[in-house]
This record gives sequence, C-alpha cells and structure tokens, in this order.
Amino acid sequence: MFRGRSVLGSYDVLALVAGIWFLAKGVRYAFPPLFDQLKLTFSVSNTEVGAAFTGFLLVYAVMQLPSGLLADRFDAVRVIAGGAVTTALGAGVVTLGGPFALLVAAMVVMGAGTGAHKTVAITLLARTYPARTGRTLGIFDSFGTFGGVVAPVAVAGVLAVGVGWRSIFGSAALSGLALGTAMALRVPQATDSTGHTTPGVRAYTKPFADRRFVAFVAVTLGFSFAYNGVVAFLPLYLDAAVDVGPTAASLLYSVLFVVSVVQVATGELADRVGRLSVVAVTLTLATVSLGLLVTAVAVDTAVAGVPILGAFGVVGFGLGSHGFRPVRGLYLEALLPDSLAGGGIGAVRSALMGAGAVAPAAVGFVADRTGFAVAFLMLFATLGTATLVAVGLLVSE
Repeated sequence: MFRGRSVLGSYDVLALVAGIWFLAKGVRYAFPPLFDQLKLTFSVSNTEVGAAFTGFLLVYAVMQLPSGLLADRFDAVRVIAGGAVTTALGAGVVTLGGPFALLVAAMVVMGAGTGAHKTVAITLLARTYPARTGRTLGIFDSFGTFGGVVAPVAVAGVLAVGVGWRSIFGSAALSGLALGTAMALRVPQATDSTGHTTPGVRAYTKPFADRRFVAFVAVTLGFSFAYNGVVAFLPLYLDAAVDVGPTAASLLYSVLFVVSVVQVATGELADRVGRLSVVAVTLTLATVSLGLLVTAVAVDTAVAGVPILGAFGVVGFGLGSHGFRPVRGLYLEALLPDSLAGGGIGAVRSALMGAGAVAPAAVGFVADRTGFAVAFLMLFATLGTATLVAVGLLVSE
C-alpha cells in the first residue's frame, strides 16, 4: 500500500500506469496498419510480417511471469518504469532504419518492455484502490486501449503527409522515456515489502489444481488467440475480404478500440452483479459479432449491405472483447491470494499471451494458403468454444 499518501494524491498512480499502458498499446497496434507498408519496404510476405508480430507478442507473453515475480519480490514501480524505458529504447531503434532483421529485433525489445507492464499494473491498482477495483481497472484498460485508437489514425496521418512511418516510433521513444522517469520519481515507494516473504515458485502452481480455475484459464487462452488474430489482420481482412476499401478499413479498425470505453461499465457492473455473468455476456457478444464478420465474406460483396454487416461485426466484437478484458483481470485477482497475485496473474497472462502471440503467424499462414475467409472462420470457432466453456462455468457456479 501507499504510506503517507492521501486518497486524492494516489490517483497519480492510475494516471501514470494508464499513460504507460496507452503507450504500450499504441506501439503494439501501430504495426498491423503498417503491414502493407512493411511488405513493400522490406519485400516480405504476410507470413513474415505476421511472424514478426508474433515474435513481439511472444516476448510480451514470456515477460508476464518474471515481471510479476519481480514485483512480488521487489517493487512494482521499478518494474513498470523499467518496462517503459525498455519500450522507448526499442522504439528508438526502429527510427534508425536498417534491414527487416533490425526491425524484428526492435520489435522483440518493445515486446519485452510492454510485457513488463500490465501484470504488475493490475496488482498495483488493486492494492491501491481496493474499494474501487472494478472501476479502476475499467478506466485503466479503457485509457490504455485508446492507444489502439490513436495508432491507426497516426499511421494514416503520417503516411498521408509523407513524413515516414518510422517517425511514429520516434515519438513513442520520447514518450516512453518521459513516462518511465515520471513513474520512478513520482511514486518512489509504491509497495511496502516489510516483513514480506516471497513465496517459492511451486506455490504459484497450486491454483492450477482447481478445475474451475483451469477451465477459466482455458477460456482466456481461446479468447486471446481469437482476439489477437482478429486485431492483427482486421484492416487487411476488411479491405481484401469484406471489400470495404482501405480508408473505411482503417476507420473501422479505430472504431474497434473507440468502443473500449465499455470497459468502465463492465468493470463496475462485475463488482455489482458478478464477474462470471459479465464474462458470459461479453464473450457471447464478441462471438456473435465475429460471426457477422465471417458471414460478410460468405455473402456476395456486391450486395449493398455487406459493408454495414462488417461494420456491425467490428463494433460488436469490440464491445464484447473489450468488455471482457477488465473482468478477466478482476476474476483472476479475486481467485489468487495477495502473496501470489503478481506471479500468479503473470503465469496466467504468460499462457494467454503466448496463445495470442501464435495467432498472427497462424492467421497469416492460413490466409496465404486458403484465404482470409478460412482464417477468420478458424478464429470464430476458437472464440465460440471459449464462450461455451464460460457459459458452462456460469451455469455450474
């Protein structure tokens, strides 16, 4: 807990961690709108750019557990600040130019930096605002997700004026250094480890003996795979398969993140009516909406209503997916004891982000060989299965 700080003064913690999360999501989601540009610049395929993005996400996934363990053992603020600075360094490397291999290396560094953030941020915010955890995590996720709104708009604007896409990462580098420094200086003693004994690694495996806990982890794995697969290739999918045009595809991609404001409502609603109920409803909405996107490809693109069908699919998928995310963190936080919160959530997030990291490469591979329609049908089946498991958990609760 924060000692010697007023309730009002502690809101700087929310502001700083949300700002860094905004940066992390912005850096991540600047890449999918750049896939076409990267293919032209480096003469690479969908599979190669998808694999590069998978590398980013895999490193992000791997960092969840060690960052949580470090926060449990040392100080959450140091982990968060260090991650922001690492992200800034990776973004700075992108601005140097060079071959595709250097870009991939920089993406790996940024994956490590951004991967050190959310697991630690969840536990930090939960302990700082115990009476308003749902609302706080909803605000945190909503504010951070707006990085996904800004990223495609920034990419489109930069490409339109001919400044050069690397300049986006130059701005990210400066922002990361500023936020990391502010976090370290403004919140120097965010955790109190007096008398705290760090549990052994084996202790973190105990929650996995609970079948319902494992089932919920399976839900998060399926959701993460489907969500990351959709997000990575949605602009190309809307343009090439749904045939809405590149401009409309970029706008709809931004809308996918604009609707993330729903996270504030679902976070608070979960505090009031129950977490699993909100989980089941949001995942069902996301699944049905992804089904609309799949249906839009199956219908003749000459039909006037197809772009509208695709738009409804994007909005609904965004509402359901973003609505689920803060509740997922709430549910996991509630299932784990405080002494295992950082490492426990880190272990789960490593697994779910690992599943999500595989998705861009898998979608790119399937799309290159059978088309985007089959690739997105695969994602729909995965999300649908996860939703059925979540509903089963709710019914049997």
